Amino acid sequence: MKPATLVTGGTGFIGSAVLRKLISASHRVRALVRSGSDQRNVAGLEGVEIVTGDLRDRASLMAALEGCDALFHVAADYRLWAPDPQELFTTNVEGTRDLMLAALESGVRRIVYTSSVATLGLNPDASPADEDTPVSIEQMIGAYKRSKFVAEAEVRRLVKEKGLPAVIVNPSAPVGPRDIRPTPTGRMILDAAAGRMPAYVDTGLNIVHVDDVADGHLLAYEKGTEGERYILGESNLTLREIFQQIAEITGANPPRLRLPHNLILPVAYLAEGIASITKKEPRLTVDGIQLAKKYMFFSIDKAVRDLGFRPRPAKDALTDAVQWFRENDYF
Repeated sequence: MKPATLVTGGTGFIGSAVLRKLISASHRVRALVRSGSDQRNVAGLEGVEIVTGDLRDRASLMAALEGCDALFHVAADYRLWAPDPQELFTTNVEGTRDLMLAALESGVRRIVYTSSVATLGLNPDASPADEDTPVSIEQMIGAYKRSKFVAEAEVRRLVKEKGLPAVIVNPSAPVGPRDIRPTPTGRMILDAAAGRMPAYVDTGLNIVHVDDVADGHLLAYEKGTEGERYILGESNLTLREIFQQIAEITGANPPRLRLPHNLILPVAYLAEGIASITKKEPRLTVDGIQLAKKYMFFSIDKAVRDLGFRPRPAKDALTDAVQWFRENDYF
């Protein structure tokens, strides 16, 4: 029997797309799944072995890695607000470190680590940033970005000091089918498509189809250089442009009222105050508003040149996302 490929986060948005891509590429896929997690994204999926484990349980990681020669570490705690921010560091930093050390001990031959463009620097003039744009942890807004920044730094340290055979990918804002949670970007698309977005703020994102992000993972596995990172994105769009494209897809009118960030900030503080009592993640977060003050524009030239990454237009991604939300009764 050929060695297995372990995927963490396989029930999630990006992870389930990576699972499908690896299966189509004839990998023998094993998915590490937390007990009690929502498994709709892997239900009925043929060609994947489900194993139960947790990034906080090193014994379960060693068991999951047995017989594996490849690892795709996609799992992360992606929340812009949490009652206890330390939970994000426990999963994203400590869990990543433990998994990488376990992979080294298990003799894994090749690793693809899913980071995020959240760890990268941004240009003050909103021109597209790249993998080498200067950045420091002091520029990281919120616990999620800080945790991913530190986690990626740990992976790069292990590559340098212990020969960890890891390639790093930095997806931008993926959209498309199977966003069951939905993610913060998916929620924004859903609200706009359903007519629940009366206004917008002046910001920008790099949008990419989630299945193209999965393609980028496989390309990084096959062609990436250990220790290097590759941005997986497609189109740099202002939020207004995103809403205009969604309106074209749905036939509705886009929101026309632009609100200043500082006008919405007090509402975000109020929403988080209520969330601290209800323990339910708020729709509007302080970190989200602070992040929206910056244009998250990125260049994918390195992934295109070195990996042969060829993503489809962002409007196709938005179309697939809207269609999936509609077909699954999210409206």
